[in-house]
Amino acid sequence: MVAFDLPITENEGPPSSAVILKFELLYAPLLVDGSEFQASPDGCPAAIHEFRIPPKALLGLHSYCPVYFDAFHSVLVDVSVHISLLKASSHKAPVKVPSIPSATSTTDDVAGERIDESTQALDQGVSTDLKQVMLVKALLDARDTLLVELQNLGNAINQPVDLTEFTSTMNDIKLFDSFLRANQAAADAEVSGQGKAQNGLEGVNGRLDYRSESLLQNLSKDDVVKMFNLSGDQLLYLWNTFLNFHRDNRTQILQFLCDAWAKDRKAEWSIWMVYSKVEMPHHYINGGFDESSHHIVHKRGSNLWKLTDDPAQIAAMRAELHRRSIAQMRINNGSIQDMQVFGDPSGIPIVIIERVMNAPRRTFSDNSYLRNLDIMGSATSHIDHSSEAGKKLSSTNVAQNGCDLKIVVFVHGFQGHHLDLRLVRNQWLLIDSKIEVLMSEVNEQKTSGDFREMGLRLAHEVISFVKRKMDKASRSGRLRDIKLSFVGHSIGNIIIRTALAEGVMEPYLRFLYTYVSLSGPHLGYLYSSNSLFNSGLWLLKKLKGTQCIHQLTFTDDPDIRNTFLYKLCKQKTLENFKHILLLSSPQDGYVPYHSARIESCRAASMDFSKRGKAFMEMLNECLDQIRAPTSEHRVFIRCDVNFDTSSHGKNLNTIIGRAAHIEFLESDIFARFIMRSCPDLFK
Repeated sequence: MVAFDLPITENEGPPSSAVILKFELLYAPLLVDGSEFQASPDGCPAAIHEFRIPPKALLGLHSYCPVYFDAFHSVLVDVSVHISLLKASSHKAPVKVPSIPSATSTTDDVAGERIDESTQALDQGVSTDLKQVMLVKALLDARDTLLVELQNLGNAINQPVDLTEFTSTMNDIKLFDSFLRANQAAADAEVSGQGKAQNGLEGVNGRLDYRSESLLQNLSKDDVVKMFNLSGDQLLYLWNTFLNFHRDNRTQILQFLCDAWAKDRKAEWSIWMVYSKVEMPHHYINGGFDESSHHIVHKRGSNLWKLTDDPAQIAAMRAELHRRSIAQMRINNGSIQDMQVFGDPSGIPIVIIERVMNAPRRTFSDNSYLRNLDIMGSATSHIDHSSEAGKKLSSTNVAQNGCDLKIVVFVHGFQGHHLDLRLVRNQWLLIDSKIEVLMSEVNEQKTSGDFREMGLRLAHEVISFVKRKMDKASRSGRLRDIKLSFVGHSIGNIIIRTALAEGVMEPYLRFLYTYVSLSGPHLGYLYSSNSLFNSGLWLLKKLKGTQCIHQLTFTDDPDIRNTFLYKLCKQKTLENFKHILLLSSPQDGYVPYHSARIESCRAASMDFSKRGKAFMEMLNECLDQIRAPTSEHRVFIRCDVNFDTSSHGKNLNTIIGRAAHIEFLESDIFARFIMRSCPDLFK
């Protein structure tokens, strides 16, 4: 435990400014024998993590504080911070519970020493000063805060702290009555014989407000000093009680505070997050109809687009308005603030989380479609309850007899590196440190070829990794369950889906758990509106003959229905995942917005050609896989991430939309927000 004091000077009242808590990661070379570290006072810190403690929290706080450094120094230090306002010059632990003094008694500290230095600031003036009154008021607030927190911590870890003796002596009514009677001349007009305050000193329901500045200012200077010493002694008694309690139960306390911190993040970080629920769109569902009905559906879609304009523009405007409101917001809460987030609130990404409610699979009959809506709704609710009950029962029966193997595979994009997704990996590890991580390397320097070859290489790499981890887990105990998750960036998502379509992956499809797509071109580059980027794709095809670009732009075959990506959408590559998260950015010009979100777009809704119909067929196939019934309720979420690109200025990267595409790899704040908001999807 590391403890330090922040003294308040004579002319100061309660804390009015924040405190910065700074953690530095230092390099310390090993000694010759390798058993100890050698301190290096002249060394510069390799990484820094700062926290801000608001003034309100300085009166009393018990919080978990995860010290996490940057991507190149992936270090997590579990820290708990405990703060209380204390009276100065109390050197010994209390030996008895402080009691209320008589009107004529001399106030000693609880250790038996006379209080001198602690009252110097209060003895400077002749009359009761407002700062002195505020300091006493702050001590009373800190005492009550510490008392409540100590009781809550004890109850939370099933180790109640017996404070009966203390609470029985902590009688504010008796305290104030004794002081007011001792100073009858000053208090005559304010206090009646029954001990009730008059002239505006009464609180709610006629009760005395003991923290009222008016009441405290009606006390004499000596009485304020006595109150200062008594409340300070009571606070010190509680603080030492807490320290002893913490020494005996520090592990349980840390775990409780860690769990409480995780729950509070969703509320604290909601400043930058917008939540909504939508139903899976029905106007995309036109497969199986004749040509006339196909045109009718498109006309409806066309009218809808005229009313709503471009979704990417709407998302960008919505995020920008939210960002402007944050710039005018005054953030001042009572908890520790992570300066990686609160250092520049207006520069933090805005995340719009859209929970897509599952709709029934499309049918060829309107009547059967409507009937299917009710049948699947009742079936889903039945499956949810039974599966939850079964899960709880099975986990209770075999919790001691088996272990879960959780594997997460990270796949980079075009001309990428296997460590590109290290920031997302690190955030996932903070959620669940027991996951096994595979940073795929088999396609480094090989992302210009055929997706089929890349997918097959990935499939073999994943199978080899899973088998090794299964053998290791089996040797250490019974393997209870396997959860296989994937994270892909850009065309890494197409490589993942291609690998899942390979026959060798068939035995492992039942283990699929969570799929996170970071700006993946799931529907290719049809209807891409970025003319500059489209020109670059054309050059890659003409000058370098890049096969994967031909496949993404549907030029690998004259017939669109014979192209690679069209056939991939027919494969059941999404159907077996329990959770699907599609992350996109309206600022990303490298991947069409609709393609990353697997939804239609204005250009597609107005295209009545063979290409337009083929696009709708691809879209329907993907959505039908997401709608497919499973033994558990599938979670489907679309997340829009709007980055603050103002620091990049006006350059080629921002103009062509590359800055936002790469920001998914260079920022981890968005991943932190999403994972803390939906932690169950990542465990």
